[in-house]
Amino acid sequence: MTDHPTKRLLNAPADIVTEALAGMIAAHPDLLALEGPTGRAVVAVDGPRDGKVGIVIGGGSGHEPAFAGYVGRGLADAAAVGNVFASPGPQQIMDAARAVEGGAGVLFLYGNYTGDVMNFDMAVEACAAEGIPARSLAVTDDVASAPRDRAGDRRGIAGDFFVFKIAGAAADAGRDLEECLAAARAANAATRTMGVALTPCAMPQTGQAHFTIAPDRMEIGMGIHGEPGMRSAPLGRADDLADELIETILEDLGARRNDRVAVLVNGLGATGQLELYILNRRIAQVLADRGITVHRTWVGEYCTSLDMAGASVTLMRLDDDLAALLDRPCRTVALTVGETPTPMARRRDRPARGPAPTEERKVQSRSTLATDGTVTPQVFRAMMRGAAQTISDQRDWLSQLDGVIGDGDHGITMEIGWTAITRVLDEAPADATITDLCDRMSTAFLDAVGASTGPLYASAFAAAGAAVADRLNLDGPAMAAWIRGMCDGIMSRGGAALGDKTMIDAWLPAADAASAHDADPGSALKAAANAAAGGRDRTAQMKSRRGRSAKLGARSLGHIDPGAASACLILGSMRQHLG
Repeated sequence: MTDHPTKRLLNAPADIVTEALAGMIAAHPDLLALEGPTGRAVVAVDGPRDGKVGIVIGGGSGHEPAFAGYVGRGLADAAAVGNVFASPGPQQIMDAARAVEGGAGVLFLYGNYTGDVMNFDMAVEACAAEGIPARSLAVTDDVASAPRDRAGDRRGIAGDFFVFKIAGAAADAGRDLEECLAAARAANAATRTMGVALTPCAMPQTGQAHFTIAPDRMEIGMGIHGEPGMRSAPLGRADDLADELIETILEDLGARRNDRVAVLVNGLGATGQLELYILNRRIAQVLADRGITVHRTWVGEYCTSLDMAGASVTLMRLDDDLAALLDRPCRTVALTVGETPTPMARRRDRPARGPAPTEERKVQSRSTLATDGTVTPQVFRAMMRGAAQTISDQRDWLSQLDGVIGDGDHGITMEIGWTAITRVLDEAPADATITDLCDRMSTAFLDAVGASTGPLYASAFAAAGAAVADRLNLDGPAMAAWIRGMCDGIMSRGGAALGDKTMIDAWLPAADAASAHDADPGSALKAAANAAAGGRDRTAQMKSRRGRSAKLGARSLGHIDPGAASACLILGSMRQHLG
């Protein structure tokens, strides 16, 4: 962490994304518009049309000009925009999908991160429920994040640029949904990226750097969310760095003499054009020496990491079809290729789709519910409000833990989610049952957060509420069942297991301990909180096997998991506010 916060031109931190999108739309009204009730779907004014596959891209903010910068004619039809370094939620994604669906289906494209995968998968399920054909593809271009035999585990970083361009061109050319997906897959298979960070970045909400990079060191193989790299190395000459990056990419790609490639030299937010062109000079030399033809080159900021200094290099090996799609005209804020056709009015032979009708919330008959137990719905509300306050108080600590092995946003996303919970607790009817409150909390958390935390805790609250659906008040066994429901919901949605270095390493011991000490709610919560603390501490000795920190391998040792830490805070606060 730095001694002094990074200076920012901000108003309220909670309004960062909303205000930035408003400014973007004001600057480019001929290209972009916001559609949908979430206010997070950036849609091309000239692009979506009947009979064309809708291309929807998306991801967290902080990577500008990605993702909204690639919305426009010939590229993406819409982008779903998440919070800083956090995936958009399913509702935000669905706003984008409904806005661009023209009868030929929707293709979702995003980087291969746990939160994005979960949220876009939920959007595919929602599309199916609404009768919208939908497919999805996670971009996996980062060679540093997994070996070639586990290419499907790789992160999506600046290679998004090429995959989005190819898919958008295929859709604009009139190809059907399966053909657009095939083109995107071909682009992804032909694209490799590797990057280096010279300085860490700082989350706008905290102004603090996630981790420290010594003045004479650099992080090789970092992601685009402020994560540390795969390894630390001495800072050397630009040519030597370029050689390492390009040689690693070429070897992994299996590039040969007479191949054609497209090149992207990408700045991460705080590296100037002078340095990027120096890198490109060397890359061009290496490719020429190897007899590899450069078809096109882009140098600049195309997929950033807030204010991180550093750069990434991306190659896409081209065949005739990929080259033709790459050259096909497009017009967006961040990328223009060729002369785009005269803008056309958006045609619709039918009204635009609105959100699917929401299911009427089931009202429980209180007369049929068990009333024994000291945890009434009013006490439960107080426990949840206490947990929300604790998460808010510990936000920066949780983000600091996450910054060492992840992207530094866990405390921020948890605070956003729990703030939304506080609002629904205030708005819920006075006679709402605990199950009803849990259902409302589930929806609020998912809509507010997205990221991986959103689906996980949304599933947790829904399952916990279902586990006590026969109760008005909670006794000891019911309190234990609620905790078990939280754990089961997280496990069913995320698939993590004990020992993966995730929040499950706190929630599962907590659930087991509560079940064994369920004489009353206080005993169950005390046992759960203590067991969760033990599980949290054990994560320091684990290598991460899930989420962004899984890419760090042994570098994740010695650090507790932030998700396990927040689980401890929730359970501890619930016990404290039991009354």
